Amino acid sequence: MEKKHLTHAKKPHPLTKVWNDYPEILQNDNRILPVPAIEHLIGEIFAPGKFYYYVINFADSTICNHHEDILKIHGLSKYPIHLKEIIDLIHPDDIDFVMEAERMSIEKIKEIDGFDYQQELKTSYCFRMRTSKGNYELFHHQALHTYKDENGRLLQAVNIHTNIEHITHQNSYIVLVSGTNGREDFHQMQWMEHGKPHESNPVIFTKREVEIINCIAKGYSTGEISDLLNISEETVRTHRKNILRKSDCRNSSELIKKTFEWGYL
Repeated sequence: MEKKHLTHAKKPHPLTKVWNDYPEILQNDNRILPVPAIEHLIGEIFAPGKFYYYVINFADSTICNHHEDILKIHGLSKYPIHLKEIIDLIHPDDIDFVMEAERMSIEKIKEIDGFDYQQELKTSYCFRMRTSKGNYELFHHQALHTYKDENGRLLQAVNIHTNIEHITHQNSYIVLVSGTNGREDFHQMQWMEHGKPHESNPVIFTKREVEIINCIAKGYSTGEISDLLNISEETVRTHRKNILRKSDCRNSSELIKKTFEWGYL
């Protein structure tokens, strides 16, 4: 392991222990990076609730370009500048899962030779965070990789956190690595806590059904889904009926709740 490729957080946090196990994908180059096109990136995510984003620089774990709602959602008086300040908001009992989820996502990207197209992959999982009310609520975390160096090492990412407590209190402890910008990657991984798997999904959806579920979660209409996936509106309606039947849901709200709990979102 070459030390020059390790990440050096200005304020230590648990994830550096994970990231520094993969020096081949991280770079500690402190170059000035441009602000990513966040408006475009937000189109690749869904946020069925109050959300915020921030940019993380992997060289030193500083964060910047925050969405203003991070202050009121967490009751902060000023914008955090170190990733440790974000991690300190996570429920202590969820830290082990967050560390393992990060490792699982990196290992999966490595397994599928995904480092070459890492900027077209999104990782996501859930954990509890402290809110402005002083309690802990369930948040959905999505990470989109934005910049790499000329050797393919990761420099920067955008993290999006959405409060989903109004949808579900139940964490599936499932980690997703999925494609963006038209990529069809979909890898679902179950965390094994203390060697015991959590309850497996009672429903298995097809790849097309997963695509439509994601579109429904983003609030797209039947016509918009038809245009996006290049299929007829009648086909979309048929898929929606089949999805609701398979999941035993009466409407989209129930579907989103269950698919979060089953780790499809």
